[in-house]
Amino acid sequence: MSLSESESPIAARTGVDSVWARLRVEAAAAAAEEPILASFLNAAVLRHDHFSHALAYRLASKLADAQLDMMLARDVAEAAIEGNPQIVEQAAADMVAVEERDPACRSFLQPFLYFKGYHALQAHRVAHWLWGEGRETLAFHLQSRVSERFGVDAHPAARIGQGVMIDHATSVVIGETAIIGDDCSLLHEVTLGGTGASHEDRHPKVGRGVLIGAGAKVLGNIEIGDGARIAAGSVVLKAVPAGCTVAGVPAKIVGDCCPQPARSMDQRLPD
Repeated sequence: MSLSESESPIAARTGVDSVWARLRVEAAAAAAEEPILASFLNAAVLRHDHFSHALAYRLASKLADAQLDMMLARDVAEAAIEGNPQIVEQAAADMVAVEERDPACRSFLQPFLYFKGYHALQAHRVAHWLWGEGRETLAFHLQSRVSERFGVDAHPAARIGQGVMIDHATSVVIGETAIIGDDCSLLHEVTLGGTGASHEDRHPKVGRGVLIGAGAKVLGNIEIGDGARIAAGSVVLKAVPAGCTVAGVPAKIVGDCCPQPARSMDQRLPD
């Protein structure tokens, strides 16, 4: 469901039209400030009429290779967006999530142009659509390209909600049967993996608003409850109740969680 600006202040910020309007203003200001990049900013943002077209172009410029040139890559991205318009809404919500949660992010323009976690997530959405259409070979090709380009290895069958931030993104692994709910935040070197060679449902199911710290490994078909927090470097082998903080190897409950950990990015452990 798309978000209308009349629903709430948050909805107004995450609506596609609002995000696109702000992105264009930021791109125009950046072009005026740094003329050497004006041509690049025009090609990436300003010459497009809609956010969907700019998104497809940016993904194609990042994913193109010898087997899938930029024109073909753009056609694939546009086909995915046409087949599932929610991809654009998710991309807008993801951009807002990055800008709100990453103190190093100063604008929408940064994630759209430069943040590989954002690019990897949007490319995964295209690959996931291909997977659902039965185009597994091309979906695997995009998975491989995303892994090479961004250091994120997410199986195209994995299901990921919106308003998600993958911060820094290097060495993030998301398994085939993993599910990530809306409004989650994952840091670098997070693994959502299995515990063996079984072909059954074998990967974590992460609830809404979960924060997973850098280097954490969440293994097996286990549930991570809404609003939970997993401390950096933890190895999680058992289900985590909603609203709890877990830490350690193996991870154990060390206390309750702060409100909305994925939004606050508060990784301090309870005293």
